Amino acid sequence: MRPHVSLFVLAAATLPSALQSQQASFVYRLGKDTVAIEQYTRTSTGMRGEMVQRTGAAVVRVQYDLTLGKDGRPVSAMLRRLLADGSVTPNAPTETRFRMTADSAVREVVWPDSVQRRAYPVRGALVSFPTFVYGPTEILAGMRRAKGVVDSIPALGATGDPGFTGFITMSGDSVRLRGGFYAMILRFDSNSRLLAVDGSGTTNKSMATRGDGMLDMAAIAATMKPTGTLSVRDVARGAFGPGGIVLIDYGRPLVRERTVWGGALVPFDSVWRAGANDATHLFTTRTLTFGTLIVAPGMYTLWVQHTRDGTFLIVNKQTGQWGTQYDAAYDLGRTTMQLTATPTHVEALTMTVKSLGNNRGAIDLAWGPTVATAAFTVSAARP
Repeated sequence: MRPHVSLFVLAAATLPSALQSQQASFVYRLGKDTVAIEQYTRTSTGMRGEMVQRTGAAVVRVQYDLTLGKDGRPVSAMLRRLLADGSVTPNAPTETRFRMTADSAVREVVWPDSVQRRAYPVRGALVSFPTFVYGPTEILAGMRRAKGVVDSIPALGATGDPGFTGFITMSGDSVRLRGGFYAMILRFDSNSRLLAVDGSGTTNKSMATRGDGMLDMAAIAATMKPTGTLSVRDVARGAFGPGGIVLIDYGRPLVRERTVWGGALVPFDSVWRAGANDATHLFTTRTLTFGTLIVAPGMYTLWVQHTRDGTFLIVNKQTGQWGTQYDAAYDLGRTTMQLTATPTHVEALTMTVKSLGNNRGAIDLAWGPTVATAAFTVSAARP
């Protein structure tokens, strides 16, 4: 999961009178584990909030302030990134300021000894904030409710050139976020209040539902601990005679009390990276034969597709990519995997390359209550 991907703060329709002032909080969890908490106060003239997040190496806090004009559109915003104790992050800006006019957007990056200012000639530009700041999407929801579908609006983040944001309409009261790294599903009530955030269909996987505000964010930050590496990297190795080496480099996500096969972690029909973070890579010095699929010596990436009709291991010729960058045009082929129950629960995804003798082997992928196995034969010698 990437820790600093932008989520967008958006233009507003006039707030309903019932929502002139409200407080809310969201606890973002990966299964049983809390990874971030967001709290905000929203009024007819703006929104102010804070988010605290456990990253791999540190606990960070993000404070934000958004001001709306008379027409309900944002006219200014502030973003401040802090350490857990409230101090400014070393060698980083003290804050980033935004000012929006009818035909331009201005970003000011404030350092202790200077201010870097840049203007962009974009009309109706909005402002982007980090992942786990989803409360301000209420403003876009109000705009959508007043004007209909909102699918593509310019948005400016703390770095880089303007991008875009918007909603993809889904069934009922849910929409899918566009423009951010994570296409989270957001659910709103009839007053455009955010009720739930669902990342189960993304690599973020976090989930949150609305709670009351009035949390002591400084105290929460003081008790949080860094997550460390959420999905450690490992290598499964199999030996098949002199010089016969098969390696699989993969990330090892944890179950964290979530459903695996056909559930939150490996949904039906989607192509899964067979691990976490970087794509899972296979390296072999021998020709491997999986049924009718022949894999010549070399490097590949591995993917899994779990369906109601069977589970398949996909061998792909594209290498060196992030695990969400799957391109079926590079598929070498696929083979059926056999599913069996594990003797005990497997919390961390575990891959094994087994030598079964007589030039036979198998790849085991064990996670949760199930192990998926792909059998193969090995060429006697490297060609």
